[in-house]
Amino acid sequence: MIKVNILNLSGFLETVNQCRGLVMVLAPGGERINITRQYPIQREMEQQYRQNGNCLPLSLVFEEAKDYLAVVCYYAGDC
Repeated sequence: MIKVNILNLSGFLETVNQCRGLVMVLAPGGERINITRQYPIQREMEQQYRQNGNCLPLSLVFEEAKDYLAVVCYYAGDC
């Protein structure tokens, strides 16, 4: 699990949608919500992003290590 503050949501979602396995957001109640190519959920995330002043704090869990590395590399390069 990693915790990130997303500042460029469109780039982040583009990276997530290229992942082969599941990328899940850890909800406050402990529930894991898959966001990989889940466009209705991603639209909700966009609303939260805008409401938070173009910042979205997330806790992410990955099914595959390669997906973890892809998101970490994106995040490190975007910050």
